[in-house]
Amino acid sequence: MVVRDPVAVRPSISASWRRSRDAGVDGAVEAAPLVFDRDSLADARGAHPLRPHLPLLEALLRRVADETEHLMVITDADGNVLWTQGPPATRRAAAAIGLAEGFRWAEDAVGTNGIGTALAAGRPEYVYAAEHVAHVLHRWSCAGAPIIDPDSARVVGCIDVSATVAALHPATVALVAAAARLAEARLENEMLVRDERLRERLLPHLRGLGEAGLLVTATGRVLAAGAAGLRGLRVPAPEPGGAVPLPDGRVAVAEPLGEAFLLRLADRAGARVPPIAGAREAAARPAAGDGPLLALSLLGGGQPHALLDGRRFDLTLRHAEILALLALHPCGLSGDRLSLYLYGDDGSPATVRPEIHRLRQQFGDVVRARPYRLGCAVEADFLTVRRLLEEGDVAGAVRLYGGELLPRSDAPAIRAERDELAVRVRRQVLDRGGADALWAYAQTEPGRTDLEALERLRAVLPAGDPRRATVASRSDRLLNGEP
Repeated sequence: MVVRDPVAVRPSISASWRRSRDAGVDGAVEAAPLVFDRDSLADARGAHPLRPHLPLLEALLRRVADETEHLMVITDADGNVLWTQGPPATRRAAAAIGLAEGFRWAEDAVGTNGIGTALAAGRPEYVYAAEHVAHVLHRWSCAGAPIIDPDSARVVGCIDVSATVAALHPATVALVAAAARLAEARLENEMLVRDERLRERLLPHLRGLGEAGLLVTATGRVLAAGAAGLRGLRVPAPEPGGAVPLPDGRVAVAEPLGEAFLLRLADRAGARVPPIAGAREAAARPAAGDGPLLALSLLGGGQPHALLDGRRFDLTLRHAEILALLALHPCGLSGDRLSLYLYGDDGSPATVRPEIHRLRQQFGDVVRARPYRLGCAVEADFLTVRRLLEEGDVAGAVRLYGGELLPRSDAPAIRAERDELAVRVRRQVLDRGGADALWAYAQTEPGRTDLEALERLRAVLPAGDPRRATVASRSDRLLNGEP
């Protein structure tokens, strides 16, 4: 690596040089490495949160790129180039150094540059000519700005403008930063719409807990709270059944609630605060004109359970099957039809009646008869996964899909729904999921032994990603016939 005079170097550049040196980047590197083939690039583009906003960003920067022979570049959080825009001559020059779709521009790949340095620093940066580590980049200048997702507070990408000039016009640097802020504003608008939808659907659970509960996103943002002063704050991302420390020093226990979590406050000794009402009281209590809300958690191999306005009820397998079927058929099922779905041709309405009676003892008038149906609003994790897939939110769907629907169930209708949902999740993850969606799927029981999914994930993960070693090891075991 070339030794430079530290007195003449801006602090942000000298810091980037140190990171590049520590990563082993050589100044003789001739081009960025290719990390995405055509199929992997299409998958990464389709899964990226900036994809819906690409037309707006291109319109904002196209005139700069086309009229000034600059190149506009949009990358993911790892510096992998997803989209470019610019005149043909500039694109040809950029392609010679790998500044094109599918190539990686992180600092650890090519050293100091407008994309990688902005991502590493977490702020807009510009890099002029000889400030680049790689000699081949000394005829280029670039300015990049990271884009931060307001939901997760994580960097999701970078917008960059590059050109074969000694320095960019100051207005170009400002424009790149403004484009990044515009992208963040658009992401925030989407987030606020999702937040309002979640509050409208899930607030009955919070009412059931009073001041002892919070409604929190999967990323840890507090959407609503019974106690004043907590809404709008951020807590550590909750895990099902895990303890979550709150900003005021208290501790809460996380209950999964579809796309969100219900946090039940615990006392300082660590015990759960008891719910304020039983099932019958919760079912009978109106609030602001709304009835009760029943949430079902039936995915994966854990204990199936329900939340009725915030109170948890563990479910037997048979009761979980019945509630799943009633959730699938909101208009109700006759005794003959319900017994057929549960037992096949060997069932009868007489077999179903005792189970319905026991459910009514547990949940009160929420479970109704003639026909059998649920007389309340229902949220079910498997139905939410279906809806997210229909909306094209593959990442959200696979994040919620912790495993198959009631995997121990032999009920014919449950088996059919389980198989259909598993096929739909897997297909969309393979066809449209990015690295994070594929990784989340690989943590599920079916995904752990899905060689095709693991090989796809192995192909899209950058070489330096720590997850790559785990995926490679698991893939190799499966290829060798090992469990």
